[in-house]
Amino acid sequence: MTDTKKASLTEPDETQVVQKAKDFWTRFSKPIIYAGSAVILLAGGWLAYTNFIVAPKAKKANDAISWAQAYYAKDSLDLALNGEGSNAGFLKIIKNYSGTDAANLAHYYAGSIYLRKEDFANAIKHLKDFSTGATQVQSAAWKMLGDAYMSTGKQAEGVQYYVKAGKLNEKDEFTSSENLFLAAMAYESMGKLKEASEMLQIIKQKYPRTDKGFNVDKYLARVGVWKNE
Repeated sequence: MTDTKKASLTEPDETQVVQKAKDFWTRFSKPIIYAGSAVILLAGGWLAYTNFIVAPKAKKANDAISWAQAYYAKDSLDLALNGEGSNAGFLKIIKNYSGTDAANLAHYYAGSIYLRKEDFANAIKHLKDFSTGATQVQSAAWKMLGDAYMSTGKQAEGVQYYVKAGKLNEKDEFTSSENLFLAAMAYESMGKLKEASEMLQIIKQKYPRTDKGFNVDKYLARVGVWKNE
């Protein structure tokens, strides 16, 4: 008797659940189907875009930049920048393949070429458009930005990029100490001896075995901080 009662109590509940599910599906089946179809279409569209547009564009960009890099390695800066015949230079790669890793790297090369040509405005423009997670390369780009700004008399901007370059990759003792030293000298030329001292103290504490570390005490003395401080 008890089992029969239990069964009679549960059956309506199960029936109600099934009925509610049917009602829900009746009311919302079309929106669910449309939403699911939209997701599938978007996913399919993204895969198609990635495989048939982005990937081929990236390959073409990588092939193109290899020619420009070869010119750059030979110190043929004009050819590297502007290209020759069917071989694109860095500027054309930036224009034709924007959004690719190759175009991003082309900004770095173009900026370094303009810096060597003392076209500081274009050097700054391209180097600011470059970014990478590779700390050594990013540090080099920021150092060049510091050089470009300092060469145009914009010391405040220049010294900040030297500081950023010096603090980005602490494991690279040589590069970090060199860039921090540049920052210290820039601060000294600006009359900011406290800031210059701070940069030199970092070299003294973190990079004592580098070239700049071996000679840091005389520079600390020059900005008014003595060896035993």
